[in-house]
Parts: sequence; structure tokens; C-alpha cells
Amino acid sequence: MKCNEIMEYLEALAPAHCACGWDNPGLLAGRREKEVRTILLTVDLDDAAVLKAKEEKADLIVSHHPLIFKPIKRVTDEDFIGSRLVSLIQADISYFAMHTNFDAAPGCMADIAAKRLGILSGEPLEVTGEENGIPFGIGKVGELEKPVTGIEFAKAVKEKFGLPGLTVYGAFGWEQKIFKRAAVCPGSGGSLIKAAITMGAQVMVTGDIGHHEGIDANAQGLTIFDAGHYGLEYVFMEYMERYLKEKLGDTVRLVKMPVHFPAQFLV
Repeated sequence: MKCNEIMEYLEALAPAHCACGWDNPGLLAGRREKEVRTILLTVDLDDAAVLKAKEEKADLIVSHHPLIFKPIKRVTDEDFIGSRLVSLIQADISYFAMHTNFDAAPGCMADIAAKRLGILSGEPLEVTGEENGIPFGIGKVGELEKPVTGIEFAKAVKEKFGLPGLTVYGAFGWEQKIFKRAAVCPGSGGSLIKAAITMGAQVMVTGDIGHHEGIDANAQGLTIFDAGHYGLEYVFMEYMERYLKEKLGDTVRLVKMPVHFPAQFLV
């Protein structure tokens, strides 16, 4: 099966128009006409992913985070981005990224995370578009399946996402506070704290929260669980494996990068 045929399935799932204006999803390197027998799925196109792709003789890499965000003036092996691109092109490996289009598209990242956390009938924290009259966008906020204490919800977040650790920004007594309405924003959700508060969330699960963001959110009645940027987004690989298996059957071999949390917790 050719790369451009597989791209049709990827773009049907998470169309480019679902992406934020600053983003850079899509085919970022390689040939559309490349014959694809093996696909590597990864969150980040780091050195380990490039090495794994070459070891597995992958023809296509599908990542969540794009390696190229901003325009680059040269592609050489003198910097880490250029070196990875040179390595991919030398090995004739095509590369496709699905970032905020996957975050926002119906049924994708926001919905996956909300469902896993038991958030019912959620609405986007940030609306980026509409499909059949239903808004979609970044993150979700909604009622929980059942009220839970802060410590119960924290334990559930760790368990459901297999997290090695969880940073909690909570005002005094958060452990026993009853949470009924929650927000989730996989990746970096600091910019949506205000939206979560406005939309009535009592707790928000996200990543990349700074000290002042955390304590300022607490002052406004919002508890924040910081699962790390990777902690909620690595589900991308599992979801894409199921989706592509359903669409492509046995015509293409699928390989996932091992789950590896970039931030290590030392105790």
C-alpha cells in the first residue's frame, strides 16, 4: 500500500482543518508514493524513534508531535532536527505527524482522555470547529460518572493512565474535597485553566503546569493534577494501532514505540 493511500485514512480521522493555526501536521518528510509495508507509531520523533524505525525497516513513521514546528532554512546533520531528517531521507522513510488535529478531532485525543476519566457528555474547553452542528476542540469538561474525593480521583488518574507519578496543585484539604465536575487537556493545558474555571470544573487533569499557574488556579477553586505532557498523550499510539489495524488489516505491519515517560521520578 502506498503512503498517500494511508494518508487518506489518517486525514479522514483527523483532518488538517481541525489543527490550530500555529501547528504543522501532515506529511513532513519523504515520498507520497512510497510503498509502505511497516509503520512505526510514536509520540515524539526523537533519536530513539528514528533508530527504531531503521531497525524495524519501517517505511512510514506516524507521530503525534511534529518534528518541524517552525520554518527551517537548512537541513544538515549539524543540528538534532536536521540530523533526524537526513537520517530518515537517507533510509527512504516517510514521516507524517498528527498533532492538534488529533487533539481536537471528534473521537480522538480529547474524547479518549475524557472517556478514560469518566467525564460524561463533555464539551470542549476550547472550541476550534464544528461537525454536524456539534462543536469540537481542545480538551473536555463535564460531569463525572459519580462524585469522588480528591484522593480517589488522583489514584484513578494514576491507575487509568499507568502514571509513575502525579503532581497535585491542591489547596488545603483537596484530598477529601468532593469532585463532581472535571476537565482534562492532554499535553500542555496551562492556557486553558481560565476556561476550566469559567466552565465550572473543580479539578483539571493536564500537563506542563508551572508553580504560579498551579497556586493561582487553587486560589480560584481549581485543583490541578499534572500528569506530565507525555502522561496523557501516549494513548495516541494505542489508539492509532487499533484504527490502522481496522482500516489496513494485515496489509501493513504496525510497530509501536515502547511507553517511556521522559520525566523520571526519583524518591
